[in-house]
Amino acid sequence: MELKSMESVTSISTSVLLLFSITAQVRGEKENPMQELRVRKLCLNICVGESGDRLTRAAKVSEQLTGQTPAFSKARYTVRSFDIRRNEKIANHRTARGAKAEEIPKKGLMVQKSELRKNRFSDTGNFGLGIQEYIILGIKYDPSMGISGLDFYVVLGRPGVSSATKKHRAGCTGAKRRTSKEAAMRCFQHMYDGITLPSKQMPSLSKRPIKHFQ
Repeated sequence: MELKSMESVTSISTSVLLLFSITAQVRGEKENPMQELRVRKLCLNICVGESGDRLTRAAKVSEQLTGQTPAFSKARYTVRSFDIRRNEKIANHRTARGAKAEEIPKKGLMVQKSELRKNRFSDTGNFGLGIQEYIILGIKYDPSMGISGLDFYVVLGRPGVSSATKKHRAGCTGAKRRTSKEAAMRCFQHMYDGITLPSKQMPSLSKRPIKHFQ
């Protein structure tokens, strides 16, 4: 009787272990939607370096891209060599969200063949890129404005991260909610079919010889 009871216990334990393994496999196959990285917003910046007609036309370019009225940025310091005065409007910027925040970087990455270096990614999981000519994005050339470049900065994040950036009653996000540099590179490769290249090595500056006094 004791042997039969022991055999029944072992059979029950093996069946329970099989059930646990099957459920673990099923949970492993399903991805948690709260852990999926998404594009939270896109920051677009066009710096002309002067106020006047060129700046207003550059604002129209950013308005055509985002469909929103841009805001203007002012110079912090006076630079006489560039004829820039303090508090003078020299650039415009706009923040896009939703579907436009995902579509606009695709046009810019097509120019760079979907290649970004590792130093373009920040430690908080964001990445940026620049374009030298705005006509590459399909915007008509304006001779009165000339050629100017654009700067993109894509902010990635998981659902629920905005609770830590609120002004009132801000929460604290755990380590699983935060975005690392490696996770952002994987998301870039999956979302935009991108290729991450090794970062450029800066040339080492020659050190001055140390004088030894006797």
